Amino acid sequence: MHSEMEMLRCAIVRGGTSKGIFIMAKELPADPVQRDKVLLAIFGSPDIRQIDGLGGADILTSKLAIIAPSSRTDADVDYTFGQISTTEAFVDYGGNCGNISSAVGCFAIDMGLVKPVEPLTRVRIHMTNTNRILTAEIPVKNGKAAVEGDCAIDGVPGTGAKITLDWSDAVGGITGSLLPTGSAKDTVNAGGKDYTVSVVDAGNIVIFINASEFGLTGTETPAAIEADNALMQLIEEIRGKVCQQLGLVKNWQDAAIQTPYQPFFAMVSPPSNHSCFNGVKVRQADVDIVSRLLFMLHMHKAYPITGTVATGAAARIPGTVVNELLAETARQSVLLRIGHPSGVIPVEAAASIQNDQFTIERIGVYRTARMIMEGHVYVRKSVFGK
Repeated sequence: MHSEMEMLRCAIVRGGTSKGIFIMAKELPADPVQRDKVLLAIFGSPDIRQIDGLGGADILTSKLAIIAPSSRTDADVDYTFGQISTTEAFVDYGGNCGNISSAVGCFAIDMGLVKPVEPLTRVRIHMTNTNRILTAEIPVKNGKAAVEGDCAIDGVPGTGAKITLDWSDAVGGITGSLLPTGSAKDTVNAGGKDYTVSVVDAGNIVIFINASEFGLTGTETPAAIEADNALMQLIEEIRGKVCQQLGLVKNWQDAAIQTPYQPFFAMVSPPSNHSCFNGVKVRQADVDIVSRLLFMLHMHKAYPITGTVATGAAARIPGTVVNELLAETARQSVLLRIGHPSGVIPVEAAASIQNDQFTIERIGVYRTARMIMEGHVYVRKSVFGK
């Protein structure tokens, strides 16, 4: 090994439509400040190209999973998610990433943290960011997480082994409430105009708004939306003011720096025929709601799993923006199909109301995941203060 370098064991893993660096907690410094310096060096941040690290120079590939043996008796493994900024020396631990979460069970099995049971291994994942449990059913073959299968997800080439995730324990994980504001709808004044939003905490906090309030059809490409600087600034003002209302920041102008990852911001619209930026054709009959979602101040090129969870929950809450735009067929079915910039993602969402108490009974999603590379990353000793 180079005398000026420290060598840390890690892996590059794809989970759903995201890709991240997975590293065991024992590989990292215990001090949080020193740990984050090392993590930024691993990714090559801050740098929009992340040329001096393992980051993929994209918000969907600048993601982190820190894994450890479980600290809870009702879980099998601890998982801490981090979103690595490409522009600031900052690791955001404020929320979770459902796509990266889908790979945690596979990684835990392959690394020997969870005993493999064929054909399916149930892994209880303690999401330390929110202190909630995610249950994953992982296909297993020959003692390892299976890779081959016939499950296809839009935004990922080919097919893979089907991973089933139950997010029902994630409701209210950030704020303690499914509806953090106490209402299905709220009014936010931004740019001198009032906008109607629904704020839902399930998986992550998501702010929903009807795309028509911005004069959009709701089927625009991520690039087209990002190219409208005035719109992006307006979205951030609305998002920031919701952050201030929820107590995430003292001043809404600070949200872009202090909590860029969440809340997510989703522009929803009714089902429609449209084409995706990747050439996928979406038929009105194949979707129940259409959405374009922003996080880390950028548009998502597909759809995040935690955003999917929140959209599924919002669809079942009477009076929300999502519920009002939902196709009639989806009101009679547990399955909800969300149109996104790369295609369609399904979610199982079921709820009940008893004594005026609203309960999300099931939020189920399906993903594929696989280990891409396992090895060692070299970090300068000077980063460790040596």
